[in-house]
Amino acid sequence: MKYGDKLLKMEGVIVEVHDGSIAVDLKGRLGYLRVPLRMVISDYDLKVGQTVSWKMSFIEQDGPEINEHYMSNIEYQKKRKEELNKRNYNEED
Repeated sequence: MKYGDKLLKMEGVIVEVHDGSIAVDLKGRLGYLRVPLRMVISDYDLKVGQTVSWKMSFIEQDGPEINEHYMSNIEYQKKRKEELNKRNYNEED
């Protein structure tokens, strides 16, 4: 596929500030994004209501192959979550 890289300026408004991350509502009803603080460059304290912007390109799929390492982690997390939900449900009875 290999399209030419076209950087787009994305903008949003901070809607949550946590110890390790911020959450941003993207302008233009494009969604919601949560990023770790280590990825945010700022000279000021981050506060709800401040605007942020960043450069972004389109997501391009590298190929049809599935990364088995990530798939096994996803399946493990699903199983673990189901086990915890079952345990919590049984404790309520």
